[in-house]
Amino acid sequence: MPVQTESCALWGARLADSRSSPLAGKRVVLTRSAEQSAELKQGLESLGAEVLLLPLVCFAPPLDWAPADVHLRRLAEFDAVLFLSANAVRYVFDRCAQLGVTAAHPDQQRPLIAAVGPATARALAAQGIRVDYVAREHTGEALARELKNSLAGQSVLLPRSDQGNEAISRQLRDLGANVTEIVAYRTMMPEATNSEIAATVRRGDVDAIVFASPSAVQNFVRFVADANLARKIASQVRLVAIGPTTAEALRGVELSPSMVARESSTAGLVDAMEHIFETRAPSASSGASSRKPS
Repeated sequence: MPVQTESCALWGARLADSRSSPLAGKRVVLTRSAEQSAELKQGLESLGAEVLLLPLVCFAPPLDWAPADVHLRRLAEFDAVLFLSANAVRYVFDRCAQLGVTAAHPDQQRPLIAAVGPATARALAAQGIRVDYVAREHTGEALARELKNSLAGQSVLLPRSDQGNEAISRQLRDLGANVTEIVAYRTMMPEATNSEIAATVRRGDVDAIVFASPSAVQNFVRFVADANLARKIASQVRLVAIGPTTAEALRGVELSPSMVARESSTAGLVDAMEHIFETRAPSASSGASSRKPS
């Protein structure tokens, strides 16, 4: 796929500078689902980082598609469809394919298609869907706010996770939109985690932990480290958030993000990681950078 080719070219171009990269030798933990971590892992490793995978979220279709199917069958009748994640794109269009549903009717104008950020927009493009609008700030609240003049009085379909933020729906309704929510996928904790990597994280023997969703933050505190241990880890390790929503989730459990990516994408996370290690040298007592040779 073109996106993958461009990414490979990008990381390949940077590989030559990996020894001088601020990420060289840094141990980084990715908490994203396994299938969503490959590109970021490649990018970080091309710059000399050691990447440990500790997925704290996984995804699955709804247990019962029937409530969503009612609305997906009339997808072309909506004035707008707002996608708040690449997962929503994946599950909606996989299901539409099973139902034989397209986003537009031959004698109708298709719905306005909006994406919360560039990764979601790329997922839509991969489905052959033209994106009409991408939020300038990569949050659902910002997307609703930026489109407020276009959505008043309009019928809006909002596909979301079973753990999605209902505040966005309320915001859209306050703006005058007629909102229909559907659960397009479930967000869950994986059945098993790598106990060795989890133990490494509990010891604080890493340099950074990357969070890409509020669910990953919640599962970290619930299943990897309790609140007190999490705060201790955070005092030694950089916590990096993919965007403001995830950063707020960290603050909600009294963990301060060390860096928030300017763009909610793989490239944005890599840039954030480079910046944090370039501008903030680790202290002698913190993280994996103080590991003694065994």
